[in-house]
Amino acid sequence: MSKETDKQRWQRNFADLLQELRVAQTGVQILFAFLLTLPFSNGFTETTEFQRDVYIVALLAAAAATALIISPVAFHRALFRQGRKPELVRFAHRMATGGLAFMLIAMVSAVLLITDFVLDRPIAFLLSALTGIWFLAFWVILPFARRNWGEDDIDDDDDDPDTVAGR
Repeated sequence: MSKETDKQRWQRNFADLLQELRVAQTGVQILFAFLLTLPFSNGFTETTEFQRDVYIVALLAAAAATALIISPVAFHRALFRQGRKPELVRFAHRMATGGLAFMLIAMVSAVLLITDFVLDRPIAFLLSALTGIWFLAFWVILPFARRNWGEDDIDDDDDDPDTVAGR
């Protein structure tokens, strides 16, 4: 079995990243669509000023997440056939990370909005905080804790887009 070239590695990293972005994109687009329709529902007029403020935070965070998660596509179009795959992978990695951060804000804000509407505010804050912790556990804490478990997987040796062979 031959070892992959740098070009093949960057191509694989980009393909892996695009697959991850497809999953995230679907989730953020569904949330964004829900938030876009919410003001047109009958009960929205009953929201408090606080709930409307939380709604705006959720809406803008979902919009930011959508922009960041989709941005690697536009970047790829701009760099198409220029042989700049390493730059593209690095950029896409940063945009995906930023998109996930905004998605976390949007998700927690949406939970706060809905729970504050149907429950007492202290319970809404508690449930929203637990939601934030839950997301952070699975999106940040566990993945970073996993980095040091066992031996490295040969296929993932160079998945860090900031690492280049020889540097």
